[in-house]
Amino acid sequence: MSAGLGLSGMDQTLVATAISEVARNILLYAGRGTVELEVTPPGPNGYGLRIRAVDEGPGIADIELAMRDGYSTGSSLGLGLPGARRLMDDFSITSEPGSGTVVTMVKWGGTALPVVEGASP
Repeated sequence: MSAGLGLSGMDQTLVATAISEVARNILLYAGRGTVELEVTPPGPNGYGLRIRAVDEGPGIADIELAMRDGYSTGSSLGLGLPGARRLMDDFSITSEPGSGTVVTMVKWGGTALPVVEGASP
C-alpha cells in the first residue's frame, strides 16, 4: 500500500517497521487485535497512510512512562512504542486499563492515490 501511494523506499521501510513494532506489542501484551490501514485525503504534504492498531488487552496504566525509551513491562528493550513514534510523522496513543489500547500513526508524503485490485473507484 505504501508503495502504491508513492512513498519513498525509505518511508516504506519506516512504515513496515512501525507496523511491526505495534503489532508485536499487540501479540505480546494483548494476545490479539487488529491493524487497519487507510489512505488519508490529500493534505499539504500529499496523501498519508494511516495505521490504526487496536487491541482489547490489559491497557497501559501510564502512557507517558510507556513512551520512554527503555521502559518495558515485559522482557523487551522498551523501544517499540517510542521507536514507532519516531518513525512516523503523526503518532497518538490512547489506552484504558482493562479495556485496551489504540495506536494511530500516519506517514505523509504520498504522491498518488493507490490502485487496489478488485476495488471500484
